[in-house]
Order: sequence, then structure tokens, then C-alpha cells
Amino acid sequence: MSTGQHYVTVRPATGEDLDDLQALARRTIDACYRAFLGDEAVDWFIGSGASDAHVRNHLERGGVHCLVNQEGRIIGFSILDGPTIDLMMVDPDHHRRGLGRLLLQHAEAALLAQHSTIRLESFAENAAANSFYEACGWLHGNRLTDQGPVKIEYIKNGTGG
Repeated sequence: MSTGQHYVTVRPATGEDLDDLQALARRTIDACYRAFLGDEAVDWFIGSGASDAHVRNHLERGGVHCLVNQEGRIIGFSILDGPTIDLMMVDPDHHRRGLGRLLLQHAEAALLAQHSTIRLESFAENAAANSFYEACGWLHGNRLTDQGPVKIEYIKNGTGG
């Protein structure tokens, strides 16, 4: 896949990618989530090891895909779980370059090949992510208020089965 001057590939993650994936998740959460979750919640999520555990648990079960640049460095990843995009992150240093859209398209294609309707959740206060998903054709679904910060469910329909 090419985005202007950037050539990237998406490949399945392996156990060897764990440290890089966890570090990327911590950097992204630290840089991007404070504005809507607050310092205390972000510091706890990173400091408690919950972020690392989430990535590790999904890597062990499969469904993690790496966005890799031409130098072989992981600059983004997605976690797919059933019909759900569980998590999608692009390194903050690589935002606003079309890479998130490429990673999202890859995740959508993989899930829609198996499911007629796919979903993801986003924090209600994450205006940048919500605008991005809506611009990519995702439909606003339910507000999820059962635990923690309010989230919005997004859905997309396809022709999978």
C-alpha cells in the first residue's frame, strides 16, 4: 500500500512483535487519550500494565495485524476480535498521513469477508476518532454507558456472511 511518499504493508503480528506493539500502545495512549480520559485514568491504564496485558492477551489469541513501514518498523496495529475492531492505533508521529485509513480498510475487509455486520467502539469524548470513523462510512450506533467512560458503538454493513 502506498500513501504518497510512504510505502506500508499490513501483516499478521507474531510473538516477536509484542514489545513493539505494547510500546506503541503506551505512546499512543499517553499522547492521545489524556484530553478526553484525563491524566489519572491514562496514568493508571499505562502504569498498571492493563494496556500491555490487553495487547499481549490478544496477540496470544491471534487477530492482531501490524502496519509496517518500508524500514520494517511497526507504526500501527489493529486488533480484530470476532466481528469487532477491538483496537486500532497509529503511532502519533505518523498521524494525518492516511495510514489510519489504510489500516481501517484492511481491518474492514478482513472482518467483512466473514461477517455481514462489523462493529467498533470509540470513546464518546474522542472527537478526532469519531469524526474519522464517520468520514470512513461508519454509522453511529448505541451509546454504551455500562462501565467506565461513555463509548459510542459504530457499525458497518457489508456483503460477508
